[in-house]
Amino acid sequence: MSIINNALTGSLAAQAALNTTSQNIANLQTKGYTRQGVLLTAVAPGIGTMTAGYGVQISSLLRFSDTYKTQQLWRANSDLGRYTQTQPYMTQLERVMGDDKTSLSNGIDKFFSALNAAGVDPTSTPLRQQVVTAADALAQSFNSIYAVTRNQQLSVIQQRESIVPQFNTLVKNIASLNERIQTAGALGTNTSALIDERDQQIDQLANFASIEVLEQTDGTRSVSLKGGQPLVMGKVAGSLSIDTSSGSPVLTVGFAGTAFALDDTKLGGQLGGLGDYEKNTLLPLQRSIYDMADQMAQKVNAQLALGSDGVNPPPSGVPLFNFNPTGFGGLMSITAGFKASDLAFSADGTPGDSGNLQAIIDIKNQSVNLTSVGSVLLGDADTQLVGKLGIDSAQNQALLKTSTTIRQQSEDDWSATSSVNKDEEAINLVEYQNMYQANMKVIAVANQLFDATLAMFG
Repeated sequence: MSIINNALTGSLAAQAALNTTSQNIANLQTKGYTRQGVLLTAVAPGIGTMTAGYGVQISSLLRFSDTYKTQQLWRANSDLGRYTQTQPYMTQLERVMGDDKTSLSNGIDKFFSALNAAGVDPTSTPLRQQVVTAADALAQSFNSIYAVTRNQQLSVIQQRESIVPQFNTLVKNIASLNERIQTAGALGTNTSALIDERDQQIDQLANFASIEVLEQTDGTRSVSLKGGQPLVMGKVAGSLSIDTSSGSPVLTVGFAGTAFALDDTKLGGQLGGLGDYEKNTLLPLQRSIYDMADQMAQKVNAQLALGSDGVNPPPSGVPLFNFNPTGFGGLMSITAGFKASDLAFSADGTPGDSGNLQAIIDIKNQSVNLTSVGSVLLGDADTQLVGKLGIDSAQNQALLKTSTTIRQQSEDDWSATSSVNKDEEAINLVEYQNMYQANMKVIAVANQLFDATLAMFG
């Protein structure tokens, strides 16, 4: 009887819908889970058949996903990874270089203040010793801040090296999931859970670098870097590596036997953030501190060499600062064995003369050329460096705040389409339960009619 067949298809469809609803409810708190549903369609009667139809069938299982919103989610994660990765480094440098006690400005001011104080009595041993002490403190300030930049450079390198294996693991996982999804889809298996897992892997990959994702007709996804270099194509995966053959580390991506060199400042994500910070902020700042220490040491030592300590005739001054061009162990130090009596303050050899001391004091108003800010007065150099760093940091903080907001909005947009709503699922649960019970009631009525018909012939 068609009435039984119709009711049976309805009850089976309701049962499948209830199973889908229960799956959604079970994954209410599962991160990245995309809710599912069933598409019900009526089974039409055959040609020439005078009947209402042959019930209902499940045409397909639905996966509530919006490709545009998913892509936006990944792009937002790339920006968030980039600015999040950079900010801690900038904040640390700001605090160290901007601190009143440890800044280079403080060390330079105290050194020249000690020189000014010595001008009252150039022959005073305590005042001359104060100059030597201030010079040593200034050297330590340079060494301390330069060491922070060197440590940050090492940290950037180590962080990049730790990201690369994670990046490659994600790429391999995406390629493997592509293969599994393609195979399962060909067999008619529901691949929603596999697609969810792949989307989460892609989202994590996007946090490391900006990527482009293309959906293929066979259900696989091709992944490439923002610059077009391929990472995943079907079940084939590329790999990221660090090439040090040229002396400086260069990121390269290998795919199908071909290697592509990458500009890590333009990668986006955490890798792009690290590369951009290292090359455009940290290294120029480090070089500026190096140049500042070098030029100051040269100027002070050159001026001291023209003077006299009041005992030996000019020019007989000895260098006060020792500059270390390698930077290892510190940039600057006081010349070994230097004594307060060695300070060549006199211009004409007279013990009380301060002609050369005044020339040394004037060095503060001379220009130095720095990589980050160009030509500036020595007394203003550190202020210029800290000011530029502060501007860069403030800009990064603003971009970080914006990217955090965009990421949250992207997550909310994705959730509006794809996440499980418990109220909606509760309604579905009741509706499909009613549908199932109604179809079972139809079967019961059909059985009664069938029994009544048999009884008529009994």
